[in-house]
Amino acid sequence: MARQEHLEEIARRVVDCGYHLHRDLGPGLLESAYEVLMQETLRQSGLHVQRQVAVPLKYKGVVVDNAFKIDLLVENQLVVELKSVEKLSAVHGKQVLTYLRLMDLPLGLLMNFGQAIFKDGLRRIANDYFGEIGKQ
Repeated sequence: MARQEHLEEIARRVVDCGYHLHRDLGPGLLESAYEVLMQETLRQSGLHVQRQVAVPLKYKGVVVDNAFKIDLLVENQLVVELKSVEKLSAVHGKQVLTYLRLMDLPLGLLMNFGQAIFKDGLRRIANDYFGEIGKQ
């Protein structure tokens, strides 16, 4: 299976797990609870998942090792940022895009478990600069 097709399959499985978690538990839990439950649900579905992955920031020779933390990194390819808020704001999408750029990854999912309808809180974030960072 080609890398892009594999990534799309991973994303589909993550969305499916998120949907079922939201359907079964509904909105209202803390983000940290959804994070632990998503990690375990994804693990049980056969995916490799890391939680609270440090993202280093490098700028002009200075490295900040723990500048950011990714909620979930699935199969070392897909960033999953979880929220539990009434409504997503633009900064949430920018947060995911920053992670993607710093990690040089192509795709992330932003999932807000705080909304009544799961699909209303789901955003797909693509890194248009994938593969271009550091090639100047």
